[in-house]
Amino acid sequence: MFERIAELAIRRPRLILIVAVVAVALMGVLGSGAFGKLLGGGYDDPASQSTRAGKVIDEKFGGETNLVLLVRASEGRVDAPAAQQSGRALLAGLKKEQNLENVVSFWDTGSPALRSEDGREAMVLAHVKGDDTERDENAKSVIDAYTGPYQDALTIRAGGAAAVTSEMGKQSGEDLLLAEGIAVPLTLVLLLIVFGSLVAALLPLVIGIIAIAGTFAELFVLGSVTDVSVFAVNLTTALGLGLGIDYALLMISRFREQLATGASVDDAVRRTVSTAGRTVAFSAATVAAALAALLVFPQYFLRSFGYAGVGVVAVAAFSTLFVMPALFVVLGHRVNSGRLPWANPGRSATRTAMWGRLAGTVMRRPALTALPVLAVLLVAASPLLGITFGTPDERVLPSDAESRQVSSVLQKKFNGNDDAALHVVIDTSVGKAPLTSYAVELSGLKGVVRVETGAGTYSGGRSTAVGPGNTALGRPDAQRVNVVSGLSPKSDESQSLVDEVRALAPPAGSHALVGGTDAVLVDAKGAIADRLPIAVALVVLTTFLLLFLFTGSIVHPLRALVLNLISLGATLGVMTWIFQDGHLSSLLGFTAQPMEVSMTVLMFCIAFGLSMDYEVFVTSRIKELHDLGEDNESAVTNGLGHTGRIVSAAACLLAVSFFAFGTAELSFMQLFGLGSGLAILIDAVAVRGILVPAAMRVLGRSAWYAPGFLRTLHGRFGLSEDGPAPEPAATAPAAPESVTESPYVKEPYVKAPYVKDSTQV
Repeated sequence: MFERIAELAIRRPRLILIVAVVAVALMGVLGSGAFGKLLGGGYDDPASQSTRAGKVIDEKFGGETNLVLLVRASEGRVDAPAAQQSGRALLAGLKKEQNLENVVSFWDTGSPALRSEDGREAMVLAHVKGDDTERDENAKSVIDAYTGPYQDALTIRAGGAAAVTSEMGKQSGEDLLLAEGIAVPLTLVLLLIVFGSLVAALLPLVIGIIAIAGTFAELFVLGSVTDVSVFAVNLTTALGLGLGIDYALLMISRFREQLATGASVDDAVRRTVSTAGRTVAFSAATVAAALAALLVFPQYFLRSFGYAGVGVVAVAAFSTLFVMPALFVVLGHRVNSGRLPWANPGRSATRTAMWGRLAGTVMRRPALTALPVLAVLLVAASPLLGITFGTPDERVLPSDAESRQVSSVLQKKFNGNDDAALHVVIDTSVGKAPLTSYAVELSGLKGVVRVETGAGTYSGGRSTAVGPGNTALGRPDAQRVNVVSGLSPKSDESQSLVDEVRALAPPAGSHALVGGTDAVLVDAKGAIADRLPIAVALVVLTTFLLLFLFTGSIVHPLRALVLNLISLGATLGVMTWIFQDGHLSSLLGFTAQPMEVSMTVLMFCIAFGLSMDYEVFVTSRIKELHDLGEDNESAVTNGLGHTGRIVSAAACLLAVSFFAFGTAELSFMQLFGLGSGLAILIDAVAVRGILVPAAMRVLGRSAWYAPGFLRTLHGRFGLSEDGPAPEPAATAPAAPESVTESPYVKEPYVKAPYVKDSTQV
């Protein structure tokens, strides 16, 4: 297959490039509409009890409260005549808004719960209509229209889930622009340093642009038929640019290496596609397999990253395999044009030799070099022993965000947080006596401030005054019960309260659904925990299968999986230490909180896939040399000598794309960017540079072992290079062939002298 791709590029290079330009233009036009199709939210399980409760409330009770307007009197109390007059005018205006339902305030109910303890502030509660996209737009229009000074008597600020989601979407766009503004120019500078040639440095950006444009087009199509999160854009840009550079770097390096041996342009293209192209294909398959595991989760926030990740990997690999060889044919030796003054051909060889010397040192003293690294990684992973999980809320926003400030005031100055109440929906009509009995039991639970029903309000296991607005909670065919607590939202105590409320038997003959913010968190964690074993199994099995097909060994896949899990454990441990335990919070400007469960799963899949990316880069060259007859130690040393600088350069370039998100104001995007970038560097330096050669030294020839029936299977279905191996350099002495049959290789191999190329990039 790869030989045919090379021949196509050699025969029709300009046709391929013309088709690519037209395709990018079409994808750009299509992808420009993606933003209008993408949604906020998507953190909850559509089949969960909390989601079903929310749907019943939307259908029968006008929707849950998702917008809170915090109103402060300019002078005195909110029940003063001037404040009351302006408050009623505000309420009248809000009730006329087409996009709002269930508008309730202190001024029409007189409920003390809607007034702060000092009497200076009051709440207006409302439900913003629409799906996720419409709700964001509707909330923004209401917030823009009413927040700020009002009739000189009041000042209004917006909070609640709708306001938080709106601010998160806006902040995400700003974070993306800033991150790309940092990543793109810095990446170009690094490419110039790596290649020392302007033309060669620009080629990876071509692949990155194609990958991003193609994935935006994919997101537009998918967004037209299913729910796709707006945060998929962040992954598209970071991964598209990074993988485009990774794959192009590998291809360009091999092409320049072949030219340096004196090969013709056509032969250099053939050899590059059959070796580096094959590596790119396998690498893409492993990364895509890891990201495809995200599709098993029910939350479309996570599934969206699967859509974007698989798409960007596929487009990056496809364009690398077809467009890059065509560019090589057209450019030829001009790929080295624009050599920069500081470029020194000898420097590349020195750096390559450094990686070879490092591998040689590790191979000679595996315990002395690897054990300290393992110890550091295990210590770094230790914070995982205390990890806890949450979902995004107002705390992921900057401390000066309006919706976050409103949430803080609601928790500190009001008796119970109505915005974070649990909503119990009973699916049938219930008599006053059984409803009262049920509400009394609920009000007696630890942490509950009050329970509101259509029959009355209850606190501390007894009835209190009936609120005028509570009659809206009862219908002939359903009942709604609001359980308001004084507990911190999303705390362990609040989540325990969800379980206690669900464990309490509803009135006889009825069925209760429990929703609300904390119930959504409990259900989201449960859904991910249920699907996580499936996702991990898919990642492990597909990775094992692909690496077996690639190497013909069952030991290499096992070794790769173990080392990658150690690397990932260290990365997640460091992120837990920073973002959950709060270290570096003052430097990075975030609020410590439980690890965001969806982003942690995403980071695991991305880091695992990219680890396998570099695994394939290194193993492919080691296997190539081993198949040419080198012994295990020599193959590892020379293989890292060839690929070490490529992997380290690719890792630095890709890490830059992710580290740029460390400048984000949204803390879970900081977590994603810093965690992914750190995982890449740990893998490229500690794992590829030290642990891999140490493991290969300990395993010895058994690293290439496979049982007889699997060797037969690999001989039939395994993917190997197209065409014959290249002839040794002209100056190399001929050597007699000797064929050896071994259980450690996929097929008989020919021992031949290996001549190390003099120039690598």
